Amino acid sequence: MAKYQNNPRAVAALVRDTEVHKDCYIDEEVFALEMAHLFANTWVYVGHASQVPKAGDHFGTTVGDQPVVMVRHTDGSIKVLYNRCPHKGVQIAPEGCGNTGKFFRCPYHAWTFRTDGKLLSIPLKKGYDNTGFESCEASRGMASVGAVQVYRDFVFCRLNPEGLGFEAFFGASLSTLDNMVDRSPEGRLEVAGGVMRYMHHCNWKMLVDNQTDTCHPMVAHESSAGTAVKVWEQAPEGTPKPMAVELFAPFVSPYEFFENMGIRVWDNGHGHTGVSDSIHAAYSPAPGYWESMVAAHGEERARRILQDIRHNTVYFPNIMVKGPIQTLRIFKPLAVDKTLVESWTFRLVGAPDLLLERTLMYNRLVNAPTSVVGHDDLEMYERAQQGLHSRGSQWINVGRLYDPAERGQANVVTNGTNEWQMRSQMRAWVRFMTASMSEGAKA
Repeated sequence: MAKYQNNPRAVAALVRDTEVHKDCYIDEEVFALEMAHLFANTWVYVGHASQVPKAGDHFGTTVGDQPVVMVRHTDGSIKVLYNRCPHKGVQIAPEGCGNTGKFFRCPYHAWTFRTDGKLLSIPLKKGYDNTGFESCEASRGMASVGAVQVYRDFVFCRLNPEGLGFEAFFGASLSTLDNMVDRSPEGRLEVAGGVMRYMHHCNWKMLVDNQTDTCHPMVAHESSAGTAVKVWEQAPEGTPKPMAVELFAPFVSPYEFFENMGIRVWDNGHGHTGVSDSIHAAYSPAPGYWESMVAAHGEERARRILQDIRHNTVYFPNIMVKGPIQTLRIFKPLAVDKTLVESWTFRLVGAPDLLLERTLMYNRLVNAPTSVVGHDDLEMYERAQQGLHSRGSQWINVGRLYDPAERGQANVVTNGTNEWQMRSQMRAWVRFMTASMSEGAKA
């Protein structure tokens, strides 16, 4: 018997002020409801405009469990369509990037569609005369998602036609994307270096939680980043510090460093670590970069942009952005205990190539399937996924530095080891999970 289906009160009861029930991470029914409600009611990242620069360019991906295709329409706008032929259901576009020309063509029966999804032609169309085809669903072509918003070339969609607007959903959190783009002397980013995909046998929310968990780096990464630092300390005096060591070393900073760096908590589950300091704050300067930023923005604004060194920004529900190092990670839910992590890297257009080199090295060392640091986290996630099946305890604790006054507050800076951001995410989880649930309705 369904326990949570069409029962918003049961779903809401999974989240307490300082605790989250383990079913949020291990229950298959809860996962199915996330796909049906959470990922339909929130604004979810689809891709970047630089992936579809020309008319007909397309990018196939998923939003929750829904296959979609982002495409550059003939008028230059970007559309996001459900990746399904309305005839027999065949996926029109393959995963990843391609160019379809002026129209999509289904590989099964050759129905064709304009790049905004509208039906263009059907072979042997007279076979549908007097069948009522013009009023049926298939006649409307490839369906568009509920809403699409392009913000500084980052493409988001909301699957449901009705719901919270883009600006209301993100609010002041969009400042992280602003800062990331403004780091380019030309004010533009381009996806560069491909994508690294890494399968995790755990629930997708474990990865989201971890992005603002600042009490684990000095513990979980001691064997990897800590070892790299110890090896470096044995180098002969005067040896130039390798870029890899610069990237590794901050992971094993003491608790006090992470406490002082701060966390900013926004509404709707968004937030970021690294308010006054971060692991990205002490990288060696790239020759010529400062000068190009001053020329583009003026000295005062250039300084303001580059001194904003946010660590991890969580955009609820499932992406994390690192503005100072130009990376974006997507936590794609495949099953209750299976998550595909995609790590994307960006070029700051007009900036020295050394910055892209650092971005790509960071991605390889930290986020790749062959990474050094990422495996530490993976082991913790998978141990947790197994451990949560234990009958010994039913609840996960997220109560560190809890204050009842935090409820209803937003855009607040707090201690860098506070679990407020995790609590905020789960409060948002309840709101968007239940927003479109009908209590007592028949399954």
